[in-house]
Amino acid sequence: MSTTATVESLPNSSAEPQVNYLNARYGVKSWLLTLDHKRIGLLYLCTITFMFVVGGIAATMMRLNLLEPQGALVEPETYNKLFSTHGIVMVFFFLVPSIPATLGNFLIPLMIGARDVAFPRLNLLSWYIFVTGCLVMLYVVCTGGVDTGWTFYPPYSSAYAHTDVFLAAMAIFIAGFSSILTGMNFVVTIHKMRAPGMTWFRLPLFIWSLYATSVIFVLGTPVIAITLLLLGVERLLHAGIFDPALGGDPLLFQHMFWFYSHPAVYIMILPSMGVISELITAFSRKRIFGYSFVAFSSLAIAVISFLVWGHHMFVSGQGVYAGLVFSVLSFLVAIPSAVKVFNWTATLYKGSISYEAPMLYALGFIGLFTIGGLTGLFLASLSTDVHLNGTYFVVAHFHYVMVGGAVMAFMGGIHFWWPKITGRLYPDLWARFAALVIFVGFNLTFFPQFVLGYLGMPRRYAMYPAEFQALNVLSSAGASVLAVGYVIPLVYLIWSLKYGQVVGPNPFGAKGLEWTTQSPPLTENYVKTPIVTEEAYAYENAPEPEVARV
Repeated sequence: MSTTATVESLPNSSAEPQVNYLNARYGVKSWLLTLDHKRIGLLYLCTITFMFVVGGIAATMMRLNLLEPQGALVEPETYNKLFSTHGIVMVFFFLVPSIPATLGNFLIPLMIGARDVAFPRLNLLSWYIFVTGCLVMLYVVCTGGVDTGWTFYPPYSSAYAHTDVFLAAMAIFIAGFSSILTGMNFVVTIHKMRAPGMTWFRLPLFIWSLYATSVIFVLGTPVIAITLLLLGVERLLHAGIFDPALGGDPLLFQHMFWFYSHPAVYIMILPSMGVISELITAFSRKRIFGYSFVAFSSLAIAVISFLVWGHHMFVSGQGVYAGLVFSVLSFLVAIPSAVKVFNWTATLYKGSISYEAPMLYALGFIGLFTIGGLTGLFLASLSTDVHLNGTYFVVAHFHYVMVGGAVMAFMGGIHFWWPKITGRLYPDLWARFAALVIFVGFNLTFFPQFVLGYLGMPRRYAMYPAEFQALNVLSSAGASVLAVGYVIPLVYLIWSLKYGQVVGPNPFGAKGLEWTTQSPPLTENYVKTPIVTEEAYAYENAPEPEVARV
């Protein structure tokens, strides 16, 4: 759906192909030792789905506890562990690897006409490293948890916490190597393995976004790794690195942590933007408006993201002039993000729009991400951040970007490429219903938190004044709706593996190399190496969809 090519395509038959990457080999060993990028992508998908459930259970218990002002479910100490578990698991073990490790692994070689990634064994190793980090984190959760929050701020984390901070930090440290290997693999693959005729400006925008994300993986992840390693050294050996009682500097930790963790926000959102570019063009049947601007805005976001970490520290005691500079830079990073939103909107204008489930997720993304981005401007402003910092306004803003943005795009991408991954189509009516349930449940959950934050309710508190109860009950009720919205796709996607309608190579009539090979693809992706002869998104030459448009 992104780039067009002249390829020896397989017949557009509704019969399942006799041989594909799913049935070429059978047995657990064939999966655990596979070097096929598509199977590795599915291994990641299963792993992060399980971690999403773990993080979701923690979030559910938090919302149940906040039904009553004095806490309805757990003690404050347990509540601290719940929000820490939720944050660590969702950020480091779901959101960061979500689209790059799943859809990225599956699609990058298919989209550029390659047979696999550049380093298949490193690709498999990255999954094993990630699983090791997940297992360490699950061990921490099952043996008492951690109560520092996902940010691990010292000196509490290094000197005073009685939970297993060291192992939790090491879980993230281990998983970081998986990100570095994945980023290196993607960069080399995109540079060196493009099909003949696949120039940089014929690349799908999904590839541009993953290229920018991979640069952040490679440059940013070592910083968080060494930061958490230093934290562990201080906690075990009492070295004076971050603890002021030992001669350390706690602000140094914050600078190092956010130097990675703000770019990490764009690790989560840049691939999502790439997915949305693909969905908008496919379901409006138009070329993307301003291709080069959208492509370069991904690189601009990646670069500027390394320059704005200080806006997390406006109330930490850093200098006023430093805060002023970081505030200006934080407003600046909004510009390339706005370029994407305006270009998507312009692409929709006078397009032949259809409302299949992937498009509903894309439209939901645009609305929710815009709200998340605009509320971020309040936090980038020195004066308003003083009031809003540490309140539920920050929680709502973050979730509008991460859940309303990254998770909506992830769901949209899964639904869009599901027929390519499995060769079968899910029930579209249920899929559209689930998208609407998620959209409504999300807004019911997090919009009240903007009001709570504006009124001054601090985040991370297990108890709150009684006047905040109505909004908290509304937020918890919304979370129940949101949870149902996530369960519905899990059910019908699993159902579709056996009972879904068998589809041909290109059910949505999309453009791009991945739609010219059979569904599910061959292990080697293509019978012959494709030759790209057209520009990206040439929808004036697009085939008709195999499924009825909505």
